[in-house]
Amino acid sequence: MRQRALGTTGPRVFPLGLGLMGMSDFYGPADTSESHATLDAAIEAGVDLLDTGDFYGSGHNELLLREALRRHDRDRLCLSVKFGAMRDPHGRFVGFDASPAGVKNSLAQTLQRLGTDHVDVYRPARLDPRVPIEDTVGAIAEMVEAGHVRHIGLSEVGADTIRRAAAVHPIVDLQIEYSLLSRTIEAEILPTCRELGIGITAYGVLSRGLLSGHWDRNRRDDPRTHFPRFQGENLEHNLGLVDRLREVAADKGVAVAQLAIAWALAKGTDIVPLVGARRRERLTEALGALELELDEADVAALERAVPAESVAGQRYDPDGMALLDSERGTGGGPS
Repeated sequence: MRQRALGTTGPRVFPLGLGLMGMSDFYGPADTSESHATLDAAIEAGVDLLDTGDFYGSGHNELLLREALRRHDRDRLCLSVKFGAMRDPHGRFVGFDASPAGVKNSLAQTLQRLGTDHVDVYRPARLDPRVPIEDTVGAIAEMVEAGHVRHIGLSEVGADTIRRAAAVHPIVDLQIEYSLLSRTIEAEILPTCRELGIGITAYGVLSRGLLSGHWDRNRRDDPRTHFPRFQGENLEHNLGLVDRLREVAADKGVAVAQLAIAWALAKGTDIVPLVGARRRERLTEALGALELELDEADVAALERAVPAESVAGQRYDPDGMALLDSERGTGGGPS
């Protein structure tokens, strides 16, 4: 399987990465044994980009990954870690710290939990409004120099922040939500990354399950129902968009999820979609997207079926949107 590079200065990785968040947090209970089986199956299939965050389950996700690293060759894997979000013992978010001291403190704990001496890509999960991005990136650069970090990434930041960060140290990738239902990066952020040689690791390619083809409108016990796109009339409208994709998928003899992932893959070889599979069956489905090659006409047809502005509801609630530097000036967050 042809690998993709994380930017012009980053490592080459499998065309799909595995996002581990749902194995510990946010999407309801996960089966630990199935999480390990899914991790093993992904690595055995060639997936080498594994994405986690120190705040996923307040360390649980990194400890889960640590066990997997014991079963596999760590040097063959690319560990991408987000940091900065702070939580209390009840799991509530209580602030963000991407200060130079916060960078080094978070990294030290991550290395201990993962049982490794370095992280391949280290990135702040959000922009810390109290700390210049130059200071955050500068502190990570010190950790690169010390050998504890291989590469620096960013997450959910806008074009101006990307330029300022890249002026301090090479940035290998921007992790950001990108899917048929979330395409605001196409206006300015994606062109900026391409100008600077920065790759995209696209999370949310299935829009947290909306584009999976498996979402049940009667689901009530899932935390995702608190997101605006999963509520009331918004949900009905968005599932109508999924039905349009279902028709295209049926014509091609593929699953809706595979079509959505294949769209992201077709948007550029500098894009590596992250799939959040928590079970082996969903992983197998996602990997099937690699066998589906979409040409320009296919991509255009999908984008006609789901126009860029057709989604109903924001990605997060107002408080969550306010944290997104990537949405400033797009109508999705503070200007």
